[in-house]
Amino acid sequence: MTKTTKKGILLAILAAALYAINSPFSKLLLNYMPPKLMAGLLYLGAGIGMFFIALFRRIRKHPSKEIQLNKNVFPYVLAMILLDIAAPICLMIGLRATTAANASLLNNFEIAATACIALIIFKESISPRLWLGICFVTAACLLLSFEDISSLHFSQGSLMILLACVCWGFENNCTRKLSSFDPLQIVLLKGIFSGLGSLVIGLFSGERPENFLIVILALLLGFVAYGLSIYTYIYAQRFLGAARTSAYYAVAPFIGTLLSLVIFRELPGITYFIALGLMIIGAWLSAYDKPLRIFHPARKAAAKNL
Repeated sequence: MTKTTKKGILLAILAAALYAINSPFSKLLLNYMPPKLMAGLLYLGAGIGMFFIALFRRIRKHPSKEIQLNKNVFPYVLAMILLDIAAPICLMIGLRATTAANASLLNNFEIAATACIALIIFKESISPRLWLGICFVTAACLLLSFEDISSLHFSQGSLMILLACVCWGFENNCTRKLSSFDPLQIVLLKGIFSGLGSLVIGLFSGERPENFLIVILALLLGFVAYGLSIYTYIYAQRFLGAARTSAYYAVAPFIGTLLSLVIFRELPGITYFIALGLMIIGAWLSAYDKPLRIFHPARKAAAKNL
């Protein structure tokens, strides 16, 4: 395993650990905040946090050696922002209708969505081992999506979370196309514009914040779980590619599930534990897949600056 590959794996796992706190703590805050406003505040928190980091960088006069975004990648930037408006809204709505532990595990469907989109649309190579891992993850997600296996009744909350994962699967691949550019600039755009978009949708639909302290807490959660997580995730994509980064990122739901069980003391049923076993096998197969080692010249140059 090369040094750059190890660096990519560590960055992907760090991104996963930062994002893992999202489901359990968002579930808590949703008791006091409507879902669309909550989604907007999470991304806005990421954007505001990155703005202050960029400001600090400028005050300290540390010139960025990163490649700046340009008009040629505008379609990917626009798609990234729109998908980042839709995905967290779906997630917050889903979180209200299912348990935080279930939601944390279902987030692993993002692996399957990202990999399939990477292969079909963006022509990224995927090994048989990764496909097998994706099958296990998908099977676990389908199992978690049924409220009652005997009657095959779908859980609306689970379906909304799976829809969020599909949106993030497309978004991950769009972000992959931007991964040679300045991650700080990318997260700043994601946070400010996606956050404002969700806030506008929430306000027009009649949602209103009830507590200023909850607004601050949501912004802080967004900075950590979205801002810092996305920042390190983009760096990881430079070394591993979209599909493989999402595979290593699969550790996030397990951390999130553990936090959910500790915070909410929700003891899941037998279906949950069967799904957990399938998910662990799928994540293990995916995480030990051979990483992508082909770098675009621009990414090679940028990687040396890390």
